[in-house]
Amino acid sequence: DISTRSRGSLIASESGTAITYGLYNAQERGTLFIAPGTEVYAGMVVGENARNVDITVNVCKRKHLTNTRSSGADDALRLVTPVSMSLEKCLEFISDDELLEVTPKSLRLRKTILDKGDRDRATANRNKNKD
Repeated sequence: DISTRSRGSLIASESGTAITYGLYNAQERGTLFIAPGTEVYAGMVVGENARNVDITVNVCKRKHLTNTRSSGADDALRLVTPVSMSLEKCLEFISDDELLEVTPKSLRLRKTILDKGDRDRATANRNKNKD
C-alpha cells in the first residue's frame, strides 16, 4: 500500500533566478525548497503548499522601485531557511504528476507538464474521464 501525500506543491510560474522578494511572498503559501539565487523554470516545484492543491507562485518577482521611501518599509526581508531535499526526501515527496530530475549538482522536482494551461487541461480531462 503506497501512501499519497495530502499536501500540494508550490510551482514556479516563470523561468529565471529566484529573488528574495518573490520567495518572501511565496513562503506565506507554504514551505520552500529553494534559496534566493537558484535558477528556476516554469513548472518546477519550489515548495510544499499547506493545502492539498497545487499553487503557482512567481519566485522571480522583483520589488517595484519608486522614488517614495518610508522609514521601516525597506527593511531586509526575512526568509525562513529552505528545507533541504535529499534524494530520499524527494522520492517520498513526489506525486503522480511530478518528475524528479537528478543531475550531479542538484535534485529538482518538476511537474510532468510544465505549462500551466496544458496542466490544467490535463487535470480537467483526467477528472472528466473518472466520472
